[in-house]
Amino acid sequence: MSLTATAELVARTAGVRTAVAAFNVITLEHVEAVIAGAESVGAPVVLQVSENAVKFRQGRLLPLARAAAAAAERASVPVALHLDHVRSDDLLRQAPGAGFSSVMYDASRLSYEENLTATRAAADWAHAQGLWIEAELGEIGGKNGEPPRDAHAPGARTDPGEARAFVADSGVDALAVAIGSSHAMTTRTAVLDHDLLERLAASLDVPLVLHGSSGVPDRELRAAVEGGIAKVNIGTALNIAMTGAVREFLAAGPDAVDPRKYLGVGREAMARTVAGLIGVLRG
Repeated sequence: MSLTATAELVARTAGVRTAVAAFNVITLEHVEAVIAGAESVGAPVVLQVSENAVKFRQGRLLPLARAAAAAAERASVPVALHLDHVRSDDLLRQAPGAGFSSVMYDASRLSYEENLTATRAAADWAHAQGLWIEAELGEIGGKNGEPPRDAHAPGARTDPGEARAFVADSGVDALAVAIGSSHAMTTRTAVLDHDLLERLAASLDVPLVLHGSSGVPDRELRAAVEGGIAKVNIGTALNIAMTGAVREFLAAGPDAVDPRKYLGVGREAMARTVAGLIGVLRG
């Protein structure tokens, strides 16, 4: 099956109380696990490569992107490629040639006016290249090793009025909103502000995205989808599954040296996690 556009997958969620699952991938095992998990439940999926993942891959986007695209083209379900949390304009400009149909441009660390200016410029460029663009408003926290921000701190959560103006002035196609989740959480204890989500959904006419979803319990995820979230980003949950499976395998067989053995069980664990989370989002 040929690559699908992220915009198409997100558009399918409109009015049907479901969300497309978007999984961050770091290794080829991540890519294969996400596709296998999605195929096992017959669901479309988004493969996301973050700027941090590119840094891990020695600053080279194409090796992982090409591998992901090749795997996606052999999948039995629709798969889209998304470039995630891009801060570098140089990396942004590599997206179209690397097979990505969408990008999340992250200027959320800046002041509101600086975020708007940078995002407007990124959106203008992205649209000229045929890319769907997502941005973030509010502070979800937990990226780049920083501690998760207190979700109750002033300015941490997305303000509906500010969000409406930001979307109109920036021209973005989707908005990641801060409603109580945090990136890189290893416990599923986040409590979302569903009243705020309701107000955001009523205020905005673009799809809403939930970041930091690995730390959100199933019931909260499902309620967020019911409340208007159209795309759910998941990364740490895969790493927890993979690391746990590899650690258990090596503890049981400390003399093992063939990486195919322990990476294989890690891949299987991630695929099960993918299937389970997609099931939650589909209801």
